[in-house]
Amino acid sequence: MSLKEDINYSLWCDFIERDFLENRFQEIIKDKTIQGATSNPAIFESSISNSVAYKQQLDMLQANNAKTIYEELALTDIKRAAELLLPLHKEDSDDGFISIEVDPSLCDDAQGTIEEGLRLHSSINADNVMIKVPATEAGYIAMRELTSKGIHVNATLIFSPKQAIKCAQALNEGIKDSNKDIKAVVSVFVSRFDRMCDGEFITKGLVTSKLGIVNAIKCYHEINKFKNSNIRTLFASTGVKGNELAPSYYVDNLIFPNSVNTAPLSTIEDWVKDGVKKETCIMSEEDCNTYFAELKKKNVNIEKVYDDLLNQGLEAFKISFKDLLAKLIN
Repeated sequence: MSLKEDINYSLWCDFIERDFLENRFQEIIKDKTIQGATSNPAIFESSISNSVAYKQQLDMLQANNAKTIYEELALTDIKRAAELLLPLHKEDSDDGFISIEVDPSLCDDAQGTIEEGLRLHSSINADNVMIKVPATEAGYIAMRELTSKGIHVNATLIFSPKQAIKCAQALNEGIKDSNKDIKAVVSVFVSRFDRMCDGEFITKGLVTSKLGIVNAIKCYHEINKFKNSNIRTLFASTGVKGNELAPSYYVDNLIFPNSVNTAPLSTIEDWVKDGVKKETCIMSEEDCNTYFAELKKKNVNIEKVYDDLLNQGLEAFKISFKDLLAKLIN
């Protein structure tokens, strides 16, 4: 039996690029290494900027404005990914998804996010596409509305348990209102906690490379309280930077029932080669709370960490998107 069959655990690839879609991507779908894929503005910025595979289409689109050019390029890739993943989706409606994010500049504009989500969904016209919406106050409104209209949603940039709860609540209400088999994931970011806090933790005598995992587990517990099997926790930002940890560390430690891990291709390949292929023992919610109480005693301001990571994440995606648009018309 596989992890998918045993506990409904899925591994998605956090990468998209045109040549990749026609080669390695198809291989790892065929051998069942992955069950879906995700994208974000930073991934598209890197792919479109660094790959010659986009040149011909880019040259043909030069008479258009930058955002139109971006969408034509990105939607071509998303449609192709959706086509390649569709057999998986037909086999299992939980999987076979590809995600595309709304314009990051709309993160505080609920109506703008809803309108763009509807437009992207209509343009792609595929059953296995998730619209990615950041977990802001405006985003919660948009998530509820989009799911209620029958659109699968990937709630992204979740750092705090409060965000996870608000996302799950919005998605739960929207899915119920839709009266359809709508799927959603709540994307909890993991490794960024440790990259931000490990230096401080060393000075305070705290265990490093632990906060991201424990926080992700706490969010997982909160999401599961809604008892909606159509909403799965997705663990994101699970690549390792540096040589201190095993390359598949953030995959090995987060293999839970009814969950997804989206990881860079290199992390997936490292996990296939050397990673742990069994369900992870889940820390109890009580133990998670005890851990956070210990951080408080050590004067770790976790609420500030949550706020800083969210603001940095939003800003990074805005910058990637803005940089890409500038390159497309030069």
